[in-house]
This record gives sequence, structure tokens and C-alpha cells, in this order.
Amino acid sequence: MSLGADLYGIADLRPHETAIIKQGGEMVSGYPFAISVGIRLLDTIVDQIPNRSQRTVRVSYRSHTYDVVNGRLDVISSLLASHLQKEGYRCMPVPASERIDDERICAMFSHKMAAHLAGLGWIGKSCLLVTPQYGPRVRWTTVLTDYPFSRFGIPMDPRCGNCEECTKACPTGAFTGRMFDRDEPREARFDARKCDQYFKDMEKQAPKPVCGMCVFICPHGRNIAKNAKR
Repeated sequence: MSLGADLYGIADLRPHETAIIKQGGEMVSGYPFAISVGIRLLDTIVDQIPNRSQRTVRVSYRSHTYDVVNGRLDVISSLLASHLQKEGYRCMPVPASERIDDERICAMFSHKMAAHLAGLGWIGKSCLLVTPQYGPRVRWTTVLTDYPFSRFGIPMDPRCGNCEECTKACPTGAFTGRMFDRDEPREARFDARKCDQYFKDMEKQAPKPVCGMCVFICPHGRNIAKNAKR
């Protein structure tokens, strides 16, 4: 927390090694635990998402909810990894936001999975990690390690209920509205290609494209932001 994190927790990865290898390969396998770290996004910027046609909003959002926060997260994970290594443990800091596979549209490791297993939130109908404190208005990083943690988080049950705000707000209709089920493929809930193509199309029209409607619209984040203004 002294490094600037707003949320952190420990995830037990041992029951999920097959899924981890399938996504990221041997490089990220073999680590029994993960330290999940989150930084809360600025509500004043997220709340401007409906005005994203304005370049000032796009520039601000891309800078302060992507570039700057991702950089802060990478610094935190690097410092944690260095500390663990000095103590004699194996560790692997996972980049906060780097795609490794354009075909599958995925990173080497799922930060959302780690945060969910660490008990920091649930995976909502938007496929975002939704926290009880800040909704989905959080970005994540992960440090994989063999440090022998004796305590770790318990995954939260979903609290989306009948809400379909994110499903309705998505400009591409990429969400099916199904809740997360670890036994189902991502495609059962989310068409990543629609989302990816939407960004590619926006790039042709204007610099620094952003969307973020699923982050903005979630009541778990909006209600907290409204209460903070009072």
C-alpha cells in the first residue's frame, strides 16, 4: 500500500495451472501463488466517458487510466518481485497491460483471474473484475511467486444479480449477459473480436480512441462515485 496500491491480495493458483499454461505457456506456470495489486481509477475521468467524442476526454482517459496507471502498476510489481528475489524466492512480475496473442486477443496471464482468486472481487457480466469498494474502476497487475503463503483469498460470489447495464451500454453488443463460469470459454460471455475491431475502426476516425462504457456504467462503481461527491 505504501507503493501506491489501493487493493491487494493473495491468490492460490495451484488448482488452475492447466488454464494458466493454456493461456500463457510454461513461462508463467509453476508458480503456486500470485500477489494481485490494484489501483483505483479517478472517478472524475471515468465519469467523462459518455463524452469520449471530445479529444480532451480521450487524451485524459488514455493517459490517466491506461498509460500512467499501468506504469505505476508495473513499478509496484517490479519492486515486489525484486524484494521477493532478494529473500530467495522465485517470482515473475506480469506486465499490467501487454497483449501477447493477437489471434486470441489475450495477455500472458489473467490479472482478473488472480484478483478474483485473491478475493478482491467477482468477474461480472462485462468480464471485468468488479470490486465491492470501487466497482470495475480498478486496473490490475500480478506478481507470480513461490513464496510459501499460508493464507490467501476466497473468490467472491457474483453480485450482479439481474443488472444488465454493461450489456446494454456496450456499443458493439459484445457481451452476452451470462455470468462467469470457469468451465465455459470466454466466448460464452464476451466477443473480444467485436471489441477489438471497434477500437480499430475508431483509430481510423480519431486519435487516441477510447471506450470504457462498461467501466463507466456499472452501478457498483457509479454509486460509490456519487456517494463520494456528497
